[in-house]
Amino acid sequence: MRRDVLCILLAAAVWVPTLQFWFRPTQPRELAPALAARQRELALRDDHPESERMRRLNPEWDLMTRTFSALAFANLALREPERKAAHLEVVDALIARTLLDEQARGDVFLLPYVHAGVFQDPVGRSLFVDGELALMLAARQRVEPVARWAPLLRERVDRVAGQLERAPLLLAESYPDEGWTFCNTVALAALALSDAVDGRDHGELRRRWVASARANLVDAGTGLLASSFTWRGRVLDGPEGSTLWLSAHMLQLVDADFAREQYQRARAELVGELWGFAWAGEWPRSTAARVDIDSGPTIPLVNANAGSSGLALVGAAAFGDEALLKGLVTSLRFAAFPSRDDSGLRFAAGNALADAVLLYSLVQGPLWTLAAPPRGLEVRQ
Repeated sequence: MRRDVLCILLAAAVWVPTLQFWFRPTQPRELAPALAARQRELALRDDHPESERMRRLNPEWDLMTRTFSALAFANLALREPERKAAHLEVVDALIARTLLDEQARGDVFLLPYVHAGVFQDPVGRSLFVDGELALMLAARQRVEPVARWAPLLRERVDRVAGQLERAPLLLAESYPDEGWTFCNTVALAALALSDAVDGRDHGELRRRWVASARANLVDAGTGLLASSFTWRGRVLDGPEGSTLWLSAHMLQLVDADFAREQYQRARAELVGELWGFAWAGEWPRSTAARVDIDSGPTIPLVNANAGSSGLALVGAAAFGDEALLKGLVTSLRFAAFPSRDDSGLRFAAGNALADAVLLYSLVQGPLWTLAAPPRGLEVRQ
């Protein structure tokens, strides 16, 4: 029996490290076309059952799915100019539907606890909703400006800038007396992209926000940004991976050095790698793990978290970390059960948001390079 056990252990020691070769992609971005096909179908169908499912699960996820999809197809429009019109059709459909849904019911993308308190900002709006819509509009206009979106982008950007400026430490709310670094950095990226469209300059506001974040949100132990805070800047939740990866990417349009510093710190603190697989934890190793609706459960011992690992794809791609990107995609193909049908590719262990995040990770790049102010752009009617 001892000999049998030893043989099994030796066989496992040889076999387990070779698993990566069954799931490791030759090129992670080869998944993008099939993912895009399915995301296109989701975007162009108002009544798609997956969209209904997302709304029931978490209305925030519904809006974030639209935002990541819009950003992905804006990048595809720049990558594939011969298909620009088809890709922008998706972006326009997502923006139009989101504006209609917001008009029909203002809190449609917010969790019920939005009604549990009162916004400290007298205007009483959520930066989460305004920031995501501003980013979608700015991305669309940066690819190819059209007259119908121009005033809506300007209005939404003014709302975002006002929310940030009115907050005592420039840290705006998404829910009553609750702000998220995730939402604040999305809003700042929207300001930067919008400035590149219409020639305005919110650079000074962005610089002041970074200074405030460095002074008030950076965790003393890890050097990482906290994830949530009150309107007056009291930290509620410390660093979280699912916030950090996305925030670092958004901050590339705000302060490139600060962005890279946050990415590198998060990589050192949260990433695990073994035998060609990679994953990310939601909380620093010095912090007790917990479960919430956004991050989902954490696998003990290895500290692997689905929410953080998914958004780590965005960070790895944004900062040119090809080794981590390939390791994360290898883990995804191993553990998330890829499924192909006539509509394209999805991962059965995730949902539409996870697929949209992955697609954006694999096609991002061109849009962020267009942050410099444009010259002589013509607005097409």
